[in-house]
Amino acid sequence: MFMHIEPLDRVFFQLGPITIYWYGVIIATGVLLGLWLATRESERLGIRKETFVDLVLIAVPIAILCARAYYVIFQWDYYSKHISEIPQIWHGGLAIHGGLIGAIVTGVIFAKKRKLSFWKLADIAAPSIILGQAIGRWGNFMNQEAHGGPVSRAFLESLHLPDWIINQMYIQGQYYHPTFLYESLWNMLGFLLLLALRRRNLRRGELFFTYIIWYSIGRFFIEGLRTDSLMLTETIRMAQFISLLLIAFAVGMIVLRRMRGLANERYND
Repeated sequence: MFMHIEPLDRVFFQLGPITIYWYGVIIATGVLLGLWLATRESERLGIRKETFVDLVLIAVPIAILCARAYYVIFQWDYYSKHISEIPQIWHGGLAIHGGLIGAIVTGVIFAKKRKLSFWKLADIAAPSIILGQAIGRWGNFMNQEAHGGPVSRAFLESLHLPDWIINQMYIQGQYYHPTFLYESLWNMLGFLLLLALRRRNLRRGELFFTYIIWYSIGRFFIEGLRTDSLMLTETIRMAQFISLLLIAFAVGMIVLRRMRGLANERYND
């Protein structure tokens, strides 16, 4: 028997032709909370808080453009026939790896122009980034996207989820894994870990690499549950491939920078 469950309204506010979606509100909330956190930490480490305001004003739009471009490139078979949908990011379709590439490149250029240490900026930003990712996944929840494969309602109830989450996972007659929730919780744990680690006498750059490793481990396993993965080949999921590369890169950089004496400087020196 077909069960009809009304999904949550994707629209946050509408006034005439102006429509604001929950997806955008949630993404913006993550950015603002991350910025607030970064400005507090930057002042503690001797960087003017206005520095991160300037960086965010540049990096966030570039990151969104890169995240969308990354997604569109790997879904070009569809978007080549629906060109008008490419700018419609409120429907979802932002690839975090594309956004990270854009943000990191922007951060490197920004640090060089301001004569600041990129690694110091990256360490300050790392907890903010993963907090923003944890919050941003709830935008996927509102859009009923980035979910996993089919499951039963009994399975979801066994996770002790509230009805409003379970009902939102009911899509076109089937319940699905709330992979958005798995990743959000993983990222929140990572956020708490980074907050704990940054009060220790860390070497410069290593909090950022810890973020990369933590996020990539969780993304690798959670991606295996999803049904909407961008594919590198018919059998290899792009996000899993990139996650493995990032883990190897981060571990390799930690070892290499220590061997060459590039990570000798500690924040409490």
